Amino acid sequence: QVHVVESGGGLVQAGGSLRLSCAASGRTFSSTSYAMGWFHQAPGKEREFVAAISRLGVTTAYADSVKGRFTISRDNAKNTVTLQMNSLKPEDTGVYYCAVSITIETIHTTPYWGQGTQVTVSS
Repeated sequence: QVHVVESGGGLVQAGGSLRLSCAASGRTFSSTSYAMGWFHQAPGKEREFVAAISRLGVTTAYADSVKGRFTISRDNAKNTVTLQMNSLKPEDTGVYYCAVSITIETIHTTPYWGQGTQVTVSS
């Protein structure tokens, strides 16, 4: 079992920045065995992929809508992944979920999700 907890959401003006963090844990959990990523669910919409990073941080993937604005990184010593969000737009508003998966390719179907953290970008 993997336990996932997000933090760092909040209210920010358009053009501002926020930094989200996610910590994963479990009795036998080792972050070097899992890819980690972030998803976004806007009000009234389905959850969508934002970014992901491979087990050792060598490979990253981003949604087109956040390329050049968001950066995903990880610290395997702390079992954490961070999403640095810059140049935020009102459409970035929503709940951000952290996910943990065996690979980046399977992250959409992973059973390991956090409870989400709210991000609100005012115009």
